[in-house]
Amino acid sequence: MILRKFIEQNYEDIVLMSKKICKSSPEYEDVAHFAIEQFMDHERAQELVDAGRAMNFLSGIIWRSFNSSTSQYHTLYRQKGRVHSLPETYDKAADDNSYDYDKDTAIEGIQGVLEDMQAGSIELWFRSTLFEMWIEEPNFSELSRQTGIPRTSISKAVEEARKYIQEQLKNNNITYE
Repeated sequence: MILRKFIEQNYEDIVLMSKKICKSSPEYEDVAHFAIEQFMDHERAQELVDAGRAMNFLSGIIWRSFNSSTSQYHTLYRQKGRVHSLPETYDKAADDNSYDYDKDTAIEGIQGVLEDMQAGSIELWFRSTLFEMWIEEPNFSELSRQTGIPRTSISKAVEEARKYIQEQLKNNNITYE
């Protein structure tokens, strides 16, 4: 039997199998389609169809895709447990009204100042680098352990970077509370 014909004839069974494996999760159809795509791209797909083991192989792809946090499906579509879809209560009009242009302008301004600091003197580069690290890990002790730089030096550099950024934003007439 030809691979494409196998998929066409067994499509509903594959989706049903995915629904059972995924325990009726709203993702079951996406997982089934992902598994079908992976199966069709597999170098031994036709061999598995000919041997009558294609459904077993597909069930393994579906199970791993849905249950494994290291699967390709998880990496591409969930990314650390987050399913990228809009909630059912999504209201675009409400989002348009709540967009904060001042905040967006301030963030862009901060990013610009940080880029300028990176290209500036070694002191500015040092402060901006530690400031960016602190944004990702706001614990001076942990940063000290990661970098080998004394905790007080990190806190002083972060505070100096914060003041420098505020000063530069003020000079560019960018305000945000």
